Amino acid sequence: MKITIKEDHTLQETEVIIHCHHTDEQILKLVSLLQTDNRKLTGSKNGNTFILETSKILYIDTVDKKSFFYTETDVYETPLKLYELEERLKGEDFFRASKSSIVNFRQIKSLRPEFGGRMILTLNNNEQLFVSRGYTAAIKQKLGLIQIRRSIQ
Repeated sequence: MKITIKEDHTLQETEVIIHCHHTDEQILKLVSLLQTDNRKLTGSKNGNTFILETSKILYIDTVDKKSFFYTETDVYETPLKLYELEERLKGEDFFRASKSSIVNFRQIKSLRPEFGGRMILTLNNNEQLFVSRGYTAAIKQKLGLIQIRRSIQ
């Protein structure tokens, strides 16, 4: 990959142009990385790339080593891995709900404790997701139900 940076003091806004032979996973990943700074992510659907506001994403899930964004009406694929998305969404209201999913806390309509320490979330689109036992503390902390204990040494 060849990278060229040209400074132009007459420009009002930074513009990124990608010249490529064809759009592959590496290019889509690069576009996703560039967009995350603006609280937006890119996802593809039917051969088109869409720019999504993170607030519209209900949750992110991984199936067969592919990551997907779920909105109220659509599903978009992203070339980013779940751990990369988790890192980029730090500071926003997303939390890990299981080994294969990240949930937008602002999209939760209700929650219910489940047997074995798990939790069931009902999202704004009435879809239900399970939160694994090991990840329920993140929700309880956000709700103020538990405090993080810090060890003083």
